[in-house]
Amino acid sequence: MTLPADRPIRVLLADDEVLVRHGVRLILRHAPGIEVVAEAADGEEAVRLAAETHPDVALVDVRMPVLDGLAAIGRLLALKPRPQVVMLTTFGDERNVTRALRSGATGFLLKDEGPQELVSAVRSAAAGDAVLSPGVTRTVIERMLDGSAGPRPAAPTVFEERLAALTERERDVLALLGEGLANAEIGRHLGIGVGTVKTHVSAVLVKTGTESRLQAAVLAHRSGLSS
Repeated sequence: MTLPADRPIRVLLADDEVLVRHGVRLILRHAPGIEVVAEAADGEEAVRLAAETHPDVALVDVRMPVLDGLAAIGRLLALKPRPQVVMLTTFGDERNVTRALRSGATGFLLKDEGPQELVSAVRSAAAGDAVLSPGVTRTVIERMLDGSAGPRPAAPTVFEERLAALTERERDVLALLGEGLANAEIGRHLGIGVGTVKTHVSAVLVKTGTESRLQAAVLAHRSGLSS
């Protein structure tokens, strides 16, 4: 996603806990270039407000009344334009977060992350980069790799077919996605510009049939490109 340079990143907050919304709003209010455009107390309200306000990033609680965050992901991603969806979670939510990532969420944040981590996550999500809280990243990736959070998404032959469709450079990009690198870091590793990286990432997602950078990262691990 490329945002106009003359406007802030638009953020929607969805959480049924008033104190959580209040705290996140206060942090983001003081961050240059970020604007909270809507707040929702449940998933149904989040989808409605997102359709009205067109946020760039939606910070969505996993567990909410009426329509929970997991059920809201598909509806949020069906919007035009579609926001980047980042799930807010507690440490005990790894299984639900894994389901969220498989549904196309950009990533997840622990609710007890510090202010700087929150601001950085919003900026990363708006740029199309994966957002992963280090505290549970390894557990979530392991669940996705060993299939404990659900069925494996593709057989080895399908992995081979998907990889065969990639150019050598796209395979390099996929391998680095598997290492959890952001676009700028991938660019430095490969000696190419961020714009070129974004083009390659888009091609990788289309050719591999993955919905997000995180799904592509799992594919990279499953196919042996990343360890």
